[in-house]
Amino acid sequence: MTSVKSPKSYIDNLSVLNTDSFDKRRFKEVFEMSPGLQKVRGEGVLPMFEPLLADIWASLYKMKPEITESDVDNMLMVNKTLMERIMKDEYFVEYRNFTRLDDFSSAIATVKIGERTNQWLVDQIQEDEKIQKQMQELHMIQRNFLKQKRQEYIGKEPLVSEENLTEAMTKFNEKLHWMLQINSDSFSHALVHAMQETKQVKDSLKSLLGGYSAGNGDAELKKIPLRDQISLAEKIASNKKMKEIADWAGRFKQIARNKQKPNKSDSIERSGVTLGNDVERILPIELGLYIHPITKNDFLRRFVEGQTMQYEQIGKEVLGKGPIILCLDQSGSMQRLDTQSKGFTLALMSIARKQRRDFCLILFSTSTQILTFEKGKIKSSDTINLAQTFLGGGTNFALPLDGALNVINESKFKQADIVFVTDGEDKVSASFLEAFNRKKKEKNFKVLSLVIGCSIDTVEQFADKVIKVKDFDEEGSFTAFEI
Repeated sequence: MTSVKSPKSYIDNLSVLNTDSFDKRRFKEVFEMSPGLQKVRGEGVLPMFEPLLADIWASLYKMKPEITESDVDNMLMVNKTLMERIMKDEYFVEYRNFTRLDDFSSAIATVKIGERTNQWLVDQIQEDEKIQKQMQELHMIQRNFLKQKRQEYIGKEPLVSEENLTEAMTKFNEKLHWMLQINSDSFSHALVHAMQETKQVKDSLKSLLGGYSAGNGDAELKKIPLRDQISLAEKIASNKKMKEIADWAGRFKQIARNKQKPNKSDSIERSGVTLGNDVERILPIELGLYIHPITKNDFLRRFVEGQTMQYEQIGKEVLGKGPIILCLDQSGSMQRLDTQSKGFTLALMSIARKQRRDFCLILFSTSTQILTFEKGKIKSSDTINLAQTFLGGGTNFALPLDGALNVINESKFKQADIVFVTDGEDKVSASFLEAFNRKKKEKNFKVLSLVIGCSIDTVEQFADKVIKVKDFDEEGSFTAFEI
C-alpha cells in the first residue's frame, strides 16, 4: 500500500518560487529559531500562510528568485498572486541588495513583511462581508483537503475534489487581484514600512552589539550565532525600552570613539601588524588588492568583517590598560534615566572590549548585583538581562564600594579604573572611608564619580575626580570615556 506524505510534509514542500531542497531546509531551520515567524504564522489569515512566509524568505535570501510559471499547486494560487506583487515592488527590489545571502536580514524582513501583509489582508477582509465568507469557505476546504491527505492511504472517500478546491481558490484569487489593483498604494506602503522596520531593528542590534570602532557593527554581528541574533532582534522589535537602550548605546559609542581617538602624533607610531578596518592604518599591500579587479571583492568582504591587515599603533590605543569597574546607581530615582544609563554602560563596555580590558558592573541601591565580563565581551542574553534589570529602592554607597574592593582584590582587577555614578546622597562612616582610601593607595586604582543633580559632599571624600551633570547626555559625563 502506498503511503502519502503527511500534511505537514506536504505544506513544507509547497512553493511558488524556484526553491530547492537547501532553501526549504534552511527556512525550516530559521523558522524554528524565530518565535516571531512562528507568531506571524499563527496569526495568518490565509490558508497557506506558512508556505507564503517561506517564499517571502526565499525571495529575500536567494540570489535569483523567480516565480514558477508552471506546476504550481492549486492551493497556492493566492500565494502566487501575492508573491508576484511583492517581488515587482520597486522598494522591495532595491532592498533585496541588503538581504541576499544574509540569513539574519532575510529572517527579520520576512517577519516584518509577513506582519504587514497579513494586516493589509485583515483590513481588506473586514471591509467586505462577501470576502469574509469566501475566506471562511477557503479555510474549510483547506482543513478538509489536509484531512484527506491524512486519510487517502486507508482508502476513505475524498472530502474535497480538485474541482472544488480549484473553484474556491480561483474565486478568492480574482477578488485578491481586484483588491491589489484598487489598493495598490496601501500595499506598497505596507512593504515600505516593513523594510524600514527591518533596517531600524538591524541598526539597533548593531548599536547594542557593536564596538565603538566605526563600521564594525556588521563584523560583530557575524561573530554571534544566528539564533542569538534573531532572539535579540525580536526583543528589540517588540520592546520599546530595548530600542531606546540601543539608540543611546549607538550615540554614546560614537562619542566614546571620538574621546578615545588618538591624536596625530600617536597615529603614525607603529608597533606591528594587526587586523581591522581602520582606513588610515591599512597596509599598502591591502590597498593594492582593493585596486585590482580580481581581488577587490575579497578585500571588501574582509574589510567589512574587520579582517584586513593594518598597522598596530602605540600611544592611546596600546593594549594593557587596567580593568574598568562601573558602580551604577539603580535606586528608585534613577529609573527616569534607566535607558540612558544602560546605553552609557554598553559604551564603556565597548571600550573595554576594544582594549581587551576586563569589565565589572556593580548595580547598587540598598542591595547590589555584580556582573563581570572578561575583556568587556557581553553575550546577547547578558544584554537582554541587563535591559530588564532594575533594582529600585534606596541608596547605599558603602555596598558598591566594598564590592569594588572585593573585585579589585582579584588578580585580574589590579590597577582598575572605577567609575561611580549616582543621583543620590548617602552618609558613609569615617572608618569605612579611611579604609577605602588606604586600599586605593595600596592597590593603585582611581575613582571618577559622576554625580547627577545632587550634592557632591560625600563622593568627594572617596573619588579622585568628581563631575556634576544633569544626565548622561552631557559633556561632563563623557569624561568617563577617556579612561
